[in-house]
Amino acid sequence: MERWAGDSSVEGLLLNYLHFYGSYDYIADSRSWYRREVRIIRNDKRIRSYRDAQGFRREGEKLRVALVPAWVYHYGWVKPPERQQEKHRSFHRYWHNDEWIEKKVPSTEKFDYSGIDSLDRFEKTHPAAMQERIRKKNWQFEFDPSRKQWSLPSRILHTIERKTGWRIGEYRNYKIVTRDT
Repeated sequence: MERWAGDSSVEGLLLNYLHFYGSYDYIADSRSWYRREVRIIRNDKRIRSYRDAQGFRREGEKLRVALVPAWVYHYGWVKPPERQQEKHRSFHRYWHNDEWIEKKVPSTEKFDYSGIDSLDRFEKTHPAAMQERIRKKNWQFEFDPSRKQWSLPSRILHTIERKTGWRIGEYRNYKIVTRDT
């Protein structure tokens, strides 16, 4: 924030994301998970959250942002299966009626984590603030990262991204004006 405070052409900072899934040991690595998002914005009354608040806009326009070398470790899909199922059903109540929920969201006691298309093993270190919580984890989740449930086009696009860093067709709710290195 200090680095870009004096540069008014930068309206926000774009952070990298790791989405954990099922347990603290696996990250979602398919194209269906966003890999970056604006999470720091200027104190400007013209900047507002956009749509489901995943991003921001200034007077309807995409923000001009700097991509910074910072990571958000998103743990929203890491809960015991019983609690994840409660969250899943509760989440849909914001947008859907009870009839839709009964048709689309299973009324099981435990969330079924097996429907994920692709995960990779997390081999790095979690932040210190998470260490005690991870140590106390009381459920098991195992996944074979070599099991990819992708269509041929998804497999091709994933390969291109891994080799080049380019995510073809990526939704961007921002305009990158500079990269902080």
